[in-house]
Amino acid sequence: MDFTTGGRLEVRITPSDVGRRVSVRLTIEGGGSGARFTDVVGVLTSWTHGVLCVTRRTGEEVRIAESSLVAGKVVPAAPARRRGPAATAAELDRAAARAWPPVESVRLGEWELRAAGGFTRRANSALPLGDPGIPVEDALRRVAAWYAERGLPAYIQVSTGAEGTQELLAAELAAHGWVREVSVDIRIAALAPIADKDADVSRVTLSRDIDDAWLARYQRSASGEPSPEVLRVLRGGPSVWFATIETAETIETEHGTSGVPAAIGRCVVDGRWAGFTAVETDPQLRRQGLASAVMTALARKALEEGASAAYLQVEADNDGARALYEGMGFSTHHSYHHWRAPHENHR
Repeated sequence: MDFTTGGRLEVRITPSDVGRRVSVRLTIEGGGSGARFTDVVGVLTSWTHGVLCVTRRTGEEVRIAESSLVAGKVVPAAPARRRGPAATAAELDRAAARAWPPVESVRLGEWELRAAGGFTRRANSALPLGDPGIPVEDALRRVAAWYAERGLPAYIQVSTGAEGTQELLAAELAAHGWVREVSVDIRIAALAPIADKDADVSRVTLSRDIDDAWLARYQRSASGEPSPEVLRVLRGGPSVWFATIETAETIETEHGTSGVPAAIGRCVVDGRWAGFTAVETDPQLRRQGLASAVMTALARKALEEGASAAYLQVEADNDGARALYEGMGFSTHHSYHHWRAPHENHR
């Protein structure tokens, strides 16, 4: 990356560039002759008291002493994407929120506070897609109080890594003592190639609703009777489909004997988007193409309903799922992170 003018390294950024995407080069303390410098690319989120803070697209914050800078420049707001449908981070975040709806929500300006009895951080976190209408410090207190009233920890879901994401808010949360706990990639792909996969969909059953067997495979509810909040979230969304591949294993339910599926999945069709969630396979039956079959069957149904693009969410440390989705053509669009309020804010 070129930092030079006339062959000389130059620092071409100033504190006035806070909020812009930058690339900086800095010296490494104690580095050998072959590793004197390192480069950092991300959004410049602060520059105070001789220290810069750069937030990478993964949400990681890098603090850099001004004295260690050897070069720096402003770079384009977001790199060109080679794969997947065009989309903004806000569009994807809103579609994903509609596909995983809370049981209760209120507006705080352009922030949405969501709750669902504690079932998943996604349905129990504030989604800040704009201006809260009050100073951010006051908004954070309101968020913490709202969740405390419901006996829930206060979380805010913050996106990074694309044009129009919320690196500055992430830096402000860190400055107020909020703690980043979970990082998730939102991945996108064209829908037709998924539907065209040569997968055996003959065993896949699609339904508009879930039953005891589907829930017995779903890891977030398999340990006991699902709460009403779990069922409302799973059934919520514009056009919801559930997929099941049956197996010989059986369980006893209040409705009689039922088979535990070998694999399950869920898809929410919302305009051009098909959002995949809850794709799970019996651990003893992995690497047999069952997850691919489930997604292919759901993708074909979504195509019939007019969708053309797909997205899903996968935690950054879930290597198995990431490999599966990369093989199906998904690439990372941006990331989001759940930030938890400091304990003293929601006691």
